[in-house]
Amino acid sequence: MVDVTRPALRRLRRLAGQVARRGDRGAAPSSRQVTARLDKVLGQRDTAREKAARAAAARDEQRRRADTLAAELERLRAEGDVASGRDRTDLSYVVVVTYGRSGSTLLQGILSSVPGVMIRGENGGLVGHLFEFHDTARTHRERLARPGGLPPSHPWWGIDGYPDDAALRNIRSLLLETVLRPAADTRVVGFKEIDWTMDRLPEVLAFLQAVLPGARFVLNTRDLEAVARSKWWARDPDALTKLREMERTFVEAIADLGDAAYRVHYDDYVADPGVLRGLFEWLGEDYDEERVRAVMDVRHSY
Repeated sequence: MVDVTRPALRRLRRLAGQVARRGDRGAAPSSRQVTARLDKVLGQRDTAREKAARAAAARDEQRRRADTLAAELERLRAEGDVASGRDRTDLSYVVVVTYGRSGSTLLQGILSSVPGVMIRGENGGLVGHLFEFHDTARTHRERLARPGGLPPSHPWWGIDGYPDDAALRNIRSLLLETVLRPAADTRVVGFKEIDWTMDRLPEVLAFLQAVLPGARFVLNTRDLEAVARSKWWARDPDALTKLREMERTFVEAIADLGDAAYRVHYDDYVADPGVLRGLFEWLGEDYDEERVRAVMDVRHSY
């Protein structure tokens, strides 16, 4: 804010200089004159301060009103998205976390065979890009936050108003409309992914829980030596080391999620589909082994 008292102080300094110069010429004003002029300058200063205080109060009131209106607009938009079907508050979310060649496509098929459950396939790490978008905006917002907000003359004007709630709601709507696309009778929707931002995985999973309320995560693993011999992994001499590091990162990340995470092992449920009963109970779904075996009879992946 511009200090409106500075002009008054400059006038006061000029007055003092005039007094000094006149004193040198032997024509100094009387003490009464000096006092009167000083009182005038101080009065102007006080008036300027009061004016600045009133302007600041009016600005703060405008900001409060703007924040209130923005909150009401966001509430109405959120209600409109639900009413139009853009946002589905009736959905539950499940995400399968894994690495490539783990048998997760089979698990995707098993879960999607349950009526009302739709687990989409991979999306090339798209969620990581959405996380980076959201995190970048929030980082700059916090870095530049200041009382009164950024003025229009600031090169980052507006970023300090980045709204978390609106952003998360719109990211959810974007995923629902473009990637997940649940059917009208879908109750549980999600996807499986092998492309993760490994160095920030806990943050990415927390972001997903914010975007997809109540999201739960299934970690699918497989014998790593078998994975290292499969498809593209076989061309990488360091495949086993990389896979071990990935699995360790996955295990540590889901450990922090408590009941929101569940772990399955491909080799176990292929040998005995009955071990998936625990997964179905965790999901709150009925386990139908005949249906599961029927899915396992169909070739998945490539």
